[in-house]
Amino acid sequence: MEELIKEIKQQLFIVENQFLNYTETELFHKENPEKWSKKEILGHLIDSAQNNIRRIVVGQYKEGENIVYEQNIWVNAADYQHYLSKDLLDLFLLLNKHFCILLENLPKENYKSITNWGKTTPELVSLKFVAQDYLKHLDHHVNQMFLDDYNKTLAELK
Repeated sequence: MEELIKEIKQQLFIVENQFLNYTETELFHKENPEKWSKKEILGHLIDSAQNNIRRIVVGQYKEGENIVYEQNIWVNAADYQHYLSKDLLDLFLLLNKHFCILLENLPKENYKSITNWGKTTPELVSLKFVAQDYLKHLDHHVNQMFLDDYNKTLAELK
């Protein structure tokens, strides 16, 4: 779990040092109406952090608790697109720091505790899997926000 926490913190460092380097126009921009902006992607990661925090906490004392969310509905309902960018970043960082603290304090015997994240049918996963999947999800969206721009810049230079 220590390595996983270290990797989450590395992603937080990237987001903290890259997000506000973009202009408001760039953070607000959508490739098309069906895609999320960088602000909405960060908001989605906030929602994900909140749900996974709940899974880690509740999963330790309530086996099989069903904790799900509807990502598009939540992003629209929270209206992350119109948040102050600094506030959005601060909320993201604080929730993820809290998530790391929960993982640091998660007793090893609870790694195998089960939570249910299935929307229509049960999908039982261990708390260890929740933590591993969260990092994978975080990596994906951090790359989506920043690596795509880096790759576009490289392509334009060729």
